[in-house]
Amino acid sequence: MLVLYRCFSGSLTIPVTTAGRAPSALKEDISHHFLIYCRRSSREDTGITRPPTVQQKREITITYNRLFWRTMALEPGEGAIALPVPVPDITMSAIAEERGAMENGDVCDGGDPENASGEEKVREGWSNKMDFIIACIGYAVGLRNVWRFPYLCHKNGGGAFLIPYGISLITAGIPIFLLEVSIGQMLQTGGITVWGIFPLIKGVGYAAFSVSFVLCTYYIIIISWSLYYLFASFTSELPWGDCQGDWTDQYCNDPDVQEGAPEGYFYSKNGSLYPLDDGESPAQQYWDNKVLGISSGIDELGGMRWELVGCLALAWVLCYLCIWRGVKQTGKIVWFTALTPYVILTILLIRGLTLEGAGQGIEYYMKPQWDRLKEPTVWIDAATQIFFSYSVGIGSLISLGSYNKYRNNSMIDTMVVGVVNAGTSIYSGFVTFSILGYMAHRQQKSVEDVVEQGPGLTFIAYPTALYTMPGATFFAIIFFSMLLMLGMNTQFAVVEGLATSLMDAFPQYKLRENRAVFLLSICLSSFGIGLFLVTEGGMYFFQLFDSYGASGFCLLWIAGWECAAVAYGYGFKKFYRDVTEMLGFSPGIYFPICWVFVSPLVSFGIFLFSLIDYKPATYGDDYVYPLWGNILGWCLAILSMHWLPSYALYLLLTTPGTLKERWDVLKQPTVFPKPPADEMLTVSGASSSENGSSLADFKPPTYNLATEGQDSEGFQSKDGDDTAHIVDENGGKEAYANPAFEEDDAKTSL
Repeated sequence: MLVLYRCFSGSLTIPVTTAGRAPSALKEDISHHFLIYCRRSSREDTGITRPPTVQQKREITITYNRLFWRTMALEPGEGAIALPVPVPDITMSAIAEERGAMENGDVCDGGDPENASGEEKVREGWSNKMDFIIACIGYAVGLRNVWRFPYLCHKNGGGAFLIPYGISLITAGIPIFLLEVSIGQMLQTGGITVWGIFPLIKGVGYAAFSVSFVLCTYYIIIISWSLYYLFASFTSELPWGDCQGDWTDQYCNDPDVQEGAPEGYFYSKNGSLYPLDDGESPAQQYWDNKVLGISSGIDELGGMRWELVGCLALAWVLCYLCIWRGVKQTGKIVWFTALTPYVILTILLIRGLTLEGAGQGIEYYMKPQWDRLKEPTVWIDAATQIFFSYSVGIGSLISLGSYNKYRNNSMIDTMVVGVVNAGTSIYSGFVTFSILGYMAHRQQKSVEDVVEQGPGLTFIAYPTALYTMPGATFFAIIFFSMLLMLGMNTQFAVVEGLATSLMDAFPQYKLRENRAVFLLSICLSSFGIGLFLVTEGGMYFFQLFDSYGASGFCLLWIAGWECAAVAYGYGFKKFYRDVTEMLGFSPGIYFPICWVFVSPLVSFGIFLFSLIDYKPATYGDDYVYPLWGNILGWCLAILSMHWLPSYALYLLLTTPGTLKERWDVLKQPTVFPKPPADEMLTVSGASSSENGSSLADFKPPTYNLATEGQDSEGFQSKDGDDTAHIVDENGGKEAYANPAFEEDDAKTSL
């Protein structure tokens, strides 16, 4: 018979008398009751015939710690403690087994009786606090800080855009960031199983996993492009600066050979005149024809771009080598990959400020246009950028946080990452617009005419500017090295989050014990899917992945339900108490208000507005996707979004009982906070007893200490009776009933 120790909660009521009794006597009483709980794991009348696993003993010890110290905190007199504890019950276990709890990883020992050896792989953690902070900074500070924030800032009112951006940061970005890191740290598990705090909405974990897998597959394509340009930069003259390559055509407009051209026309490389509107820069043609070899549309897949295939393979090899040994190794590597881009950004900023026209670009970037704040789209763009930049809603932050020590101050971590991320976005904007101002000056255009976002900014505008700088090769090498490291930092966290979620969700497959092979399978499968994105038509599919598969729709939907699961499913008061206990201090009233009201309102509000304001995907200025292309895009979005209603419906349909009984079962947490098992839990206001013995002199025992020297004869029960008895030292019996299981179908309760 399968037994789930953590899938359902009961109420263990302990009658105690505290008046005039020393802590040692109280401790002895509680130990008697605790012994019942421990011995419950081997009672034959429940069908449980194997001893508890290491993890189960750990859970039992935590339960006893809380029980002991809450008893010590009682006022003198008669009283009782009702403490929610995980209670194994054969009837409820059968229900859980029927609804597939074993398959979903809710069994603390993996759910496989054949594998219940009691030996478990020790869960690793960060070497120190700073490794985690640097990893989070590397994860949050990515390519979108460089290519999306500056564009949105100039588009939505320059410096005025910082007002809605800052408001969105403090009302949605930081609170949800703290929620994800804290819940992972508190429960010490990955992004799927963590939502066992309210099983009915556990689909949010699978939704985040789906987005994570999509992002893992297509984000690394950007890294492969960066590698391509990095290798191409190791030459005395950068190849994308003129029209001499065989990848150019008659529409290539080389600025260096336009002397004497009539106004409104340009000379092609064969000397013919063409209208300026028909011309393309050498960098544009290098990107389209040499790098991508782009086809005419999504319906023309074309052949493989073998240079990009090689770069993609190399990117996956680098990723695997950096993370295969675990977060301790990754935590050391990100010190280099996360901090070096700041050095490179500073070098590029110093160089950019010395270029002609840089002041014009920075003025355009920061000049506030206060009237733009009246437009709703400005606020939507600000909030959406926060969700993009902080990458909440894909489970990676939960997984990274789960490797923290339980008592880690996650509030400090959140504040540091939040300030650094926002500061990096603003800082990179100065770098970007100093270079765009230089380009506008050189091309005799306004800054607005040369501004682009996304791949267009990174692989067309930047290379064009780099080509014209003195020391072009050096600056190109360091720029594309920076892009490589920014991309790798995010990729590390996404893959680690993906792997951690699966390892914790399905321990019966021993994925953690075989981490190297498991990670290799993730890399190979993602590489195989990514091959579609490095074909001649791959850029069109890439755009669909970016616009739908890991878009604002999905992130906003998931983030909103995360807040709902914590605030209204698990209960914000209970979560607040758990976080307070974990941190050792109260996080204040602001964050609970955000979790309950503000953050879900922002998430769902922007989600609905985005649906109302939906526009079909496009590529560039002139390519419109066919209907089936947009349908494919929505399928990518639904791949993740459907999990919430689908999984909830599945649980409701497969759980036996009436609708109310199903609700009662599905609202019970299946995961619990995991403070260190050997840690003494203190109680505020606890005082010494009458005989002078201090509570600090007593430390609640571990499972082994609690049962040490006791034999099975000390435990007695009567078949069919829901009252358990302990034989005391004088031969008398002390009985207590568990009121939570008085129904006929729960005769095996404590």
